[in-house]
Amino acid sequence: MTEEFEAGNLITKTEAFLTFVVLSSWKDTITVLKSCETLSPWAENLQIVRRCCDSIAWKASREILTEDELIEEGWWFDDVATLHMDHFIKIIAAIRSKGTKPEIIGKCIMHYADRWLPGMDMELGGLRGYGHGKIELSFSVYSEKGGSGNSKEQKKIIESLVSLLPPQQEAVSCKFLFKMLKMAMLYSATPALISELEKRLGMMLEDANVNDLLVPSYKNAIQGKLLNSEQCTMHDIDVVQRILDYFLMQEQQQQQQKSRKCNISKILDNYLAEIATDPNLSITKFQVLAESLPENARPCHDGLYRAIDTYLKTHPSLSEHDRRRLCKIMNCEKLSFDACMHAAQNDRLPLRTIVQVLSSEQVKMRAVMQEKEPAPSGNISEQEGNQSDTEIKKLKTELEVVKMNMAELQNNYSELQREYEKLGNKQTNIFRWSFSWRKIKNSFHTRVDGKETGAGQQIPNRFRRRFSIS
Repeated sequence: MTEEFEAGNLITKTEAFLTFVVLSSWKDTITVLKSCETLSPWAENLQIVRRCCDSIAWKASREILTEDELIEEGWWFDDVATLHMDHFIKIIAAIRSKGTKPEIIGKCIMHYADRWLPGMDMELGGLRGYGHGKIELSFSVYSEKGGSGNSKEQKKIIESLVSLLPPQQEAVSCKFLFKMLKMAMLYSATPALISELEKRLGMMLEDANVNDLLVPSYKNAIQGKLLNSEQCTMHDIDVVQRILDYFLMQEQQQQQQKSRKCNISKILDNYLAEIATDPNLSITKFQVLAESLPENARPCHDGLYRAIDTYLKTHPSLSEHDRRRLCKIMNCEKLSFDACMHAAQNDRLPLRTIVQVLSSEQVKMRAVMQEKEPAPSGNISEQEGNQSDTEIKKLKTELEVVKMNMAELQNNYSELQREYEKLGNKQTNIFRWSFSWRKIKNSFHTRVDGKETGAGQQIPNRFRRRFSIS
């Protein structure tokens, strides 16, 4: 079949057909490459696979298509996703060598994962319940894996895709990395690969949400069966702890701004509120995870208070010592007014914590009142201060005058009372008593009227004399 026997023999014709017909067409190249999956390793030795992969990578990177075929960026994702993993790895390597953007490569990898990893679409982390529903879902996931051969194939795909990920942070989304992490743990990928995913997630943790952090805890027992739900927690807390540690380590090395830690504090507090509903979650794990962030990372402790209150509600049998230990995580001075009002009436909190909440709220109110008082400045403040001092002195003087008048009236009344007791029940004496009392009453009204009109005169002498009845 070579040229040694006759010109234009089969090998020459095949080479010409492959070069000018197959490799010049996108669809024909994909078809030939898929046919080579059953012809390995002969197709590899004849360099057919390599040439097809290079042709696909060149077309994908240059986007040289006819007007009818050119639709949008990433038009080649669907065709490449139909190939075997070995050929897909070669195509990605060839595309990367052409200088393609990391974002395009990352999108292609995510598209391939959606096709070959059906478990990626299942929200394994979004489990809000606990009990039989979670266990049934766990067994259904394990049953979908089928035999050991299928499980090994899924594991190989996961490990290969992670190894293909571009090192750039913007290449793939944080949600995709969390899905890959959950699938890697589900299919027992190598610890090095899981650690690599955790480090990458630590750099992108601020883009995550609570559902992403809810990594189910699948612990295999003998013969691949799940452990009893009473023997393990619903979520894998250790994974989130390691991811958070990687984030804090990166923040310390790069000395990032405080705003990133504030965003992480909101995510972490919401995550703590979710896992607090797990009855098997130990107080030590909850406390260690809550205290992982530095003190200045949480400008407000309302989210942390909600998580602590949820944990206390789920674990009503906690001792007084454990409740105090848990509430020490929270800073009462960083609670909002609504949170303080709720905490003051929360019978699940220790009494000492409630007292601290009330005390901190009182200090805040006192500080606010002091801030509202105008600060003296310049001549204006001195004049206002002098005016206020004058008014205070005037009010004190008027108050002393009223007190003196009242004391004198009291003496007159006491003296008249004694005179009346001496006279007995005589009508004349009663008449004189009524007349005298009327005079005292009139004098009292005279004094009050004078006070209301601003008159600070002294009482006339006729009202100062002592009344005597003969």
